[in-house]
Amino acid sequence: MARIKGAMMSHKRRKKTLKLAKGFYGSKSKHFKMAKQQVMKSGNYAFAGRKMKKRQFRNLWIMRINNAVRPLGINYSTFMNGLKKAGIELNRKMLSEMAIQDPQSFAALVETAKKAL
Repeated sequence: MARIKGAMMSHKRRKKTLKLAKGFYGSKSKHFKMAKQQVMKSGNYAFAGRKMKKRQFRNLWIMRINNAVRPLGINYSTFMNGLKKAGIELNRKMLSEMAIQDPQSFAALVETAKKAL
């Protein structure tokens, strides 16, 4: 049986890794060994970053809601508790958008939450 040499697939694999490493600093974009290590590390950073993005957006929405309800005489946790008791199921993203875009209806929501407590 004839021996199959792996030059084509090796070249293809290396080319793919170097393409992913394009734009990296110094020899991390030129040399395969260093590029491979950096691409693996970058993948880990990207994975963690996708999780952190969700956390940071939730924190932003909570901060916005808290800043919107404070002048109306209530804090965030009490407001959310009042909404839950009133049976209003709006997520934090929609509440924060409502606080920015439509303050009158948001104030009405706050009053509803206060009454439910």
